[in-house]
Amino acid sequence: MTILEALRHGEHTLMAVPDPRVDAELLLSSILHMQRMELKLQPAKVLTLAQETDYLHALQQRSDRQPLQYILGSQNFFGLDIAVNEAVLIPRPETETLCELALNYLKPLAQPAVADVCTGSGAIAIAIKKHCPDASVFATDLSQAALNVARDNAKRSAAAITFLQGDFMEPLQGKTFDCIVSNPPYIKAADLATLQPEVRKEPRMALDGGEDGLTFYRRLAQDAPQLLRRGGAVFAELGDGQDSAVPALFTAAGFARVRVHKDLFLKPRVLEALLYP
Repeated sequence: MTILEALRHGEHTLMAVPDPRVDAELLLSSILHMQRMELKLQPAKVLTLAQETDYLHALQQRSDRQPLQYILGSQNFFGLDIAVNEAVLIPRPETETLCELALNYLKPLAQPAVADVCTGSGAIAIAIKKHCPDASVFATDLSQAALNVARDNAKRSAAAITFLQGDFMEPLQGKTFDCIVSNPPYIKAADLATLQPEVRKEPRMALDGGEDGLTFYRRLAQDAPQLLRRGGAVFAELGDGQDSAVPALFTAAGFARVRVHKDLFLKPRVLEALLYP
């Protein structure tokens, strides 16, 4: 099988997925350790039997709607190569807005302390540590399997982060922070079955935000004030349609300034809540 034949076969096999040609190229590029442009420049190159076997297996996985990032084993986030598997949520581009806002807030602070709650793959915590190296960064997750992925990612990125296993913010008790960041589960439980097939293969505990999708925001609004230093801030990603309900929770909890920022797709996406004026 040549590269050209492989791509044609891949595109045909993946007709049911959103971008069959792109996915076929990405899968083949990964297996051949070639750039996508190189595939186009060497259409007659013949795959080895092992490469062909691996490619056909990858195509079958993608045809079964396994997320492309899980098959490839990584996702680019904030310029970092973040390893992902079935234990963690796949980092999304819109979450980079949260990192940008948090980093802008941290910029004038000397040796700030940061907590990333529900860290998953560790993408947010690692991005913050890499761009604010003087920060002390703590990251929590209930899932030990997720923390194993996060620790490996931090090691690969040479990011010194303290990872703590436990329920939401409980492992942080007794500590104080200048900034708390979180991309918590925020999908309504009843909506989980309606998500795209690929998203339904991501860990349910990273998606399920309870009956109204607000369970973890209530906990964050209630518990964060005990962990924040004077002038401290919370930055949290929001789900679609939550840009009124979530700010209301933080205002009711006594946060002095609460606002919502749009992501790169111009959707209301990130809550910023300052505890004091």
